[in-house]
Amino acid sequence: MSKLSRKLFWRMAIMICSVFLVSFLVNTYFLPKYMLYQKKVNLAELTATVQRTSTDELAKAEAELEQQYNVTIVSSEFESNLNDLNETIRRKLYAEGVSLSKFWLSEESIKELKQNKPVHKLYNQTKLNTSFLVTFLRVDDKLVLIGTSVAHSDQSLRAVNTFNLFIAVGALLFTLGLAWLIARQIIRHLKELAKNAEDISNLDFHKTELKTGDEIELLAASINQMSDKLKDAHLALEQKNDNLQSFISDISHEFKTPIALIKAYSSGIRDGLDDGTFLHVIDKKTDEMALLVDKLLHLAKLQNEPYQMADFNLLTLLEHALENYEVAIQHAGKMVEVDDRRLHQPIVRADQQKIGIVLDNFISNALKYSNEPRVRIELANEGERLLFTIRNSIRSWDEKDLKQIWQPYYVMESSRNKQLSGSGLGLSIVRAILEKHEAPYGTIAEAEEIQFYFSLPVRSG
Repeated sequence: MSKLSRKLFWRMAIMICSVFLVSFLVNTYFLPKYMLYQKKVNLAELTATVQRTSTDELAKAEAELEQQYNVTIVSSEFESNLNDLNETIRRKLYAEGVSLSKFWLSEESIKELKQNKPVHKLYNQTKLNTSFLVTFLRVDDKLVLIGTSVAHSDQSLRAVNTFNLFIAVGALLFTLGLAWLIARQIIRHLKELAKNAEDISNLDFHKTELKTGDEIELLAASINQMSDKLKDAHLALEQKNDNLQSFISDISHEFKTPIALIKAYSSGIRDGLDDGTFLHVIDKKTDEMALLVDKLLHLAKLQNEPYQMADFNLLTLLEHALENYEVAIQHAGKMVEVDDRRLHQPIVRADQQKIGIVLDNFISNALKYSNEPRVRIELANEGERLLFTIRNSIRSWDEKDLKQIWQPYYVMESSRNKQLSGSGLGLSIVRAILEKHEAPYGTIAEAEEIQFYFSLPVRSG
């Protein structure tokens, strides 16, 4: 027997034994008293009825009352001789089928009856194993006896308790089998869930379909839900690890090239080969390395840095950002078009410095990756929000690019062409900023064009 079977058996056995014990105590100590009490209540009710009835009416209704209350009613004239009175009543009771081995009405009882007080007696008939509960009444000039038999309950109670004991033993045996069946059914399902949990711990994510209609089904549903979430988290973690490895490889290359150049030019200076440009090259490569490190530090800082929310003009901020790229735009032969025809309220509430970083990254990416001269930017009000959209043509794209483009270290252009590749940190910085603002954002790719967008709440009033 399993542990669960034993637990179920003992708990159910204790419950059955407790019920049997309570039943035994109630039957032994309270049931006789309760039965006698019910007889007394029944007799008292009938006594009150008889006291309101005349002797003539009583004679007519005697048979009906006896049947209704399950009692024996006899009556007799008061006689001066007490012995004769007792004998008369005894004979009448015998005629009614009541045989008493012990019966006596005393002088004190006669005095109380003459004062119209009811007299209550209980005659214990030991040999007959019964008692006779009697109420004497004076109705007009007659003595009326109302009596009912009270069986001694010892033997009956022993029989009842013995029968209950047999029932309890049978119930325990039945409980043993029932506990085994229930536990077997529960354990079978729990073993399935335990196996599923063990598989999940070994990164084997799958579901267990159980239809029990109880808490076990809810537990299975919870484990299935946990399995799905862990699977998604595991896949995301693997993807991040892959991106991280790619990033480490890329960033190592980014650092390795300037370090090699710095070392080469330093050696040239030491050997007297400097033509006047060596220090300039070393400064340039050092600045490139410092810029990359700054981006890494900036991405880490954005997670916890406090944001200063204020109202500002997004169109003005965009114009300043484009001014910074004016030379780069002319040098690359690009053209940036800004469409603000649907812009009625340019004032938004956000962290202006952080949104400036977002605009800078979007513009930089569009200029870097666009294979056509034109880059289009649109500002438009939609309800209580301002929507920013930037579009540019793209050489090629894959569905997986759109899913991972916002992840740190991911670069859409996997080649090492310096004009196209980057550190993969720009859009992850953008995502961190926009998520801090709780701003909707996303990417849409259609044909040979890619579109980035985000929206901010406009100033109310």
